[in-house]
Amino acid sequence: MERVKGTSVTVIGAARSGIAVAELLNASGAHVFVSDKSSAAALTHAIAELQAAGIPFETDAHSERIFACDLMVISPGVPSDAPSVREAQQRGIRVCSELEVSSWFCSSPIVAITGSNGKTTTTTLIGRMLDDAAKKHVVAGNIGTAFAGVVLDLAPAHPAVLEVSSFQLDHIESFRPSIAVLLNITEDHMDRYDHSMEKYAASKARVFMNQTDADVLIFDEDDPWTRTVVSTARSRKVGFSAVNTVSEGAFVENGLLVTRLEGVRREIIPTSEIRIRGMHNLYNAMAATLTAQLLGVKAESIRATLTSFGGVEHRLEFVRELNGVEYVNDSKATNVDAVWYALQAFTKPIVVLLGGRDKGNDYSRLTELVRKHVRAVVAIGESADKVERSFADVSTVKQVSNMEEAVRTAQMLAQRGDVVLLSPACASFDWFNNYEHRGVVFKELVNKL
Repeated sequence: MERVKGTSVTVIGAARSGIAVAELLNASGAHVFVSDKSSAAALTHAIAELQAAGIPFETDAHSERIFACDLMVISPGVPSDAPSVREAQQRGIRVCSELEVSSWFCSSPIVAITGSNGKTTTTTLIGRMLDDAAKKHVVAGNIGTAFAGVVLDLAPAHPAVLEVSSFQLDHIESFRPSIAVLLNITEDHMDRYDHSMEKYAASKARVFMNQTDADVLIFDEDDPWTRTVVSTARSRKVGFSAVNTVSEGAFVENGLLVTRLEGVRREIIPTSEIRIRGMHNLYNAMAATLTAQLLGVKAESIRATLTSFGGVEHRLEFVRELNGVEYVNDSKATNVDAVWYALQAFTKPIVVLLGGRDKGNDYSRLTELVRKHVRAVVAIGESADKVERSFADVSTVKQVSNMEEAVRTAQMLAQRGDVVLLSPACASFDWFNNYEHRGVVFKELVNKL
């Protein structure tokens, strides 16, 4: 608190993390001002919280007042190249993310999980493993509960398990997790990183940049980009692989998920008994298992969790079966790689709903999978034309104008024994508030069929 007491802080963005960090800083004696370009009508709940806390704010635009500060804290949704951020940096104002600022108040061990895909599932699974083992902790970050909102409730021995995004990592300075988990690095957010995988990978690698040899880095040894960037890490490296045996970490041997940590080998569970399906979830399970073991959870407890954990909402979430057709909500698949894994999770023919707000996607990686496994593509959202151009030569493609039409069209195209899969590969902001909203609407429409 002494670090921020008396300082002037501008918080850009009045979403969940912006409000939480504003309240944290305000309670710690900082002079806080919050600015959001959205209209007051769209920020009713946020405005009520700010008024209750006595924090001054503005809506509809960023005024000159935002630069009257010692520190600018930006929310994950604010691009690093936003004019307000660039101007602040040009004026010599320190710019940090909510993640960085919240970490200043944390005396507990931090577990930070990042990656292009699997963050939410892995973070949630680690939390469940700790719950099932009766080990106190909090789960926060990009998963929905802002770190700033819970950091003061943590006891020193209770870990903070955080899902962290590249946008949050872009503006850290001293953020240092005791355990960093780097799940994978595949093409995503190319619109935010100048269509450069090198820039995007460098952003993800920031999760371990402040670690020392006293810390642990858990990473995917099968992912080329991940394997490359961790070569610079100073921390203790613990890998996981589905295709090779690793010297320290997790691997598959004779159908078993096996771990080896500090020379101790443990057979955790037959992979066939892991409840969440798909190769991507095997990787998530290995990462979570290693993390839980390092946090003191016993193998027997981990095994029990893996057999009971059914996954997270909007990630290969079973909705219903109707007339022999299975409906699955994978709205959280917001990039091509996530869809690549989703299409391989089923042996049945698939009618897939693809599209939304494109992020510079290259759909060519999906061509052969669509040719082999997809009966039809329902093209949705702003990128419907691009989706149709990408797959018209390998599958039936039908464009639609809204989600209700998409669900009805998918029902018409599907045959008994098929899967109707919402797995968009795109952001949701053309038709929806976020991927959760998209998934909820899809489920509501499916349940009305």
